[in-house]
Amino acid sequence: MEELFKITILPSCLTRLEFSALVSIFFLTSVVSVVTGSTSLITVPAMLLFGIEPKSAVATNMLALVLMSAGGTLSFRGKGVIDRSRAPFLIIVSFLGSILGALALLVVPSQVLPTVVSVLMIAVVLFSVFKPNTGIAPPEKCRTSRGMDIAGYTAAFILSIYGGFFSGGYITLLTAIFLVFFGMTFTQAVSTTKLVNVVSSLSATVIFAWLGLVDYRLGILLGIVMFIGAYIGGHFTLKLNNLWLRRIFMAAVIALALKIAFHDFLLKTLVGK
Repeated sequence: MEELFKITILPSCLTRLEFSALVSIFFLTSVVSVVTGSTSLITVPAMLLFGIEPKSAVATNMLALVLMSAGGTLSFRGKGVIDRSRAPFLIIVSFLGSILGALALLVVPSQVLPTVVSVLMIAVVLFSVFKPNTGIAPPEKCRTSRGMDIAGYTAAFILSIYGGFFSGGYITLLTAIFLVFFGMTFTQAVSTTKLVNVVSSLSATVIFAWLGLVDYRLGILLGIVMFIGAYIGGHFTLKLNNLWLRRIFMAAVIALALKIAFHDFLLKTLVGK
């Protein structure tokens, strides 16, 4: 029975224990990251820990993110919290940016990414300190100008290039863009990012598949787990008010920024020695 399980279920690159560990990590991460984002900052290192080749880990994780984002979006469907007026154009710019980002995986040195993401997350924290009501005030009190809308779409496009490349911290920063430039509440921002990320992750996955980098069996299995986790996390998110979502989001941003900065510093120190 165990041999049959290995043949029909387990990816060939993993033992039963390793696969079970990945399933647990991916499930728990998907439940929490519906609010916090930064899924790939946890899931990709976990895959690398079990010996999966880096580019394959990024590509396979992107396939799992498609299902995770679909699960999160489904939990918000019909609740009136997704910004449907901006979603179509956000999907278009994210689609184009993600394709560019996926192609960039072959040429951009990954060493620069931790520093960039850490700096951007710290900037999000500083902005929140000076604008404490961002994401909490009702939408009618947070109307934005045409210039802010254009800046928001531009920022979303630029960020989606990074999202297609790696995605670690992409949704966290995209949530911040929606809050800052579009005046969304946290509930609106969290739900809208899930819809946008379905297309963003899918377009990047298509490019990765074309390049032959995706482990389909592993990606689909982990994706199903993440779909369930995100669906549960989405329903939990709807029960929280915007103030609590802000607290959870900011705590995650600070923790992740410090984690990335420390890891980057430690890596540079060890390499320097």
